[in-house]
Amino acid sequence: MTTKTDLLRRPLAGLASLALITGAPIAATIALPSPALAASAGTLDDAVAALRGINTMRASFTQTDRNGQTVNGTMTLKRPGKIRFEYAKGVPLLIVSNGKSLTMIDYEVNQVQRWPIGNSPLGALLDPKRDVKKYGKLRSTGNPNVLSVEVKDPQKPEYGTITMIFVRKSGAPGGWELTNWVALDAQNNRTTVRLSNQKYGVSVSESSFTYKDPRRASRRPR
Repeated sequence: MTTKTDLLRRPLAGLASLALITGAPIAATIALPSPALAASAGTLDDAVAALRGINTMRASFTQTDRNGQTVNGTMTLKRPGKIRFEYAKGVPLLIVSNGKSLTMIDYEVNQVQRWPIGNSPLGALLDPKRDVKKYGKLRSTGNPNVLSVEVKDPQKPEYGTITMIFVRKSGAPGGWELTNWVALDAQNNRTTVRLSNQKYGVSVSESSFTYKDPRRASRRPR
């Protein structure tokens, strides 16, 4: 019998995943500010400033895979390159980046998988060396208060694609708040992540980006 956890493992092997999104479906799923006549459209420089302006952040997230399976949890981000996706009770998975690699820990089967940050679509969010302007392009949303940026390296399609959505908001880093993203990996596994209750500049311990290795606990004493 296929469980929700089984379905989540596929796209999680790259939270490491997003399908390309346009202004229409985004408008239907998040609250958007009304277009202001005087508002100028966002630019790639705005997106870069918004990302680089985040020192630490904590937010609630809702993650949906290509089959429509949804789970919730808490995301903690700390630059450079550190992130933690802690899932709600009942989902025995954890995703952690320590600044160098992205690790998925599956406590149900005592398995650990690891990828270099740069090899994941999330590299656009986490890798301080990733040039968002070089590999990114704007996608039209039809709303000057909504910024959509698609990032992919055409020379390395195996790294996948991430499309990030920002909404203009005073008080957010750079004046734009990251509200959601869609990741698409090389196997066309798609993951959509929506953020809410974003809090910036929060205190985040380095221990947030460590994990208990289930393989050690499962080893039999010799």
